Amino acid sequence: MSINSNFFPLRLLAAILITVSGTGQVAMLWFRELTGAALIDALLGVVYIIIGIGLLGQSRFTLFMAIAVPMAASVLILNSAPDGGFNMLQISRLSMDLAVIMCSAMVLANSRK
Repeated sequence: MSINSNFFPLRLLAAILITVSGTGQVAMLWFRELTGAALIDALLGVVYIIIGIGLLGQSRFTLFMAIAVPMAASVLILNSAPDGGFNMLQISRLSMDLAVIMCSAMVLANSRK
């Protein structure tokens, strides 16, 4: 199976976005109090980085993971939002997750068997 050259830029964009998001989540350990929630966010950031590295390859499984993991993380963020709304970091994280999901879904829909 070869990389479809028409959709490789979308796959690369998804890889860059999810890797930047994961790096930001891990880096937040230096700015937050060290709690269980902070460690879970950092662990999710490591998973994002691994998915980003995987998106540089040709695997369709990585595309499935690039859709499922950010979608699950976004649902958790949306369900745990306070009544006052979202802060700027949450909005940017949700936006990046949505972009990764859309890019990965487009590449997966157009991948060959």
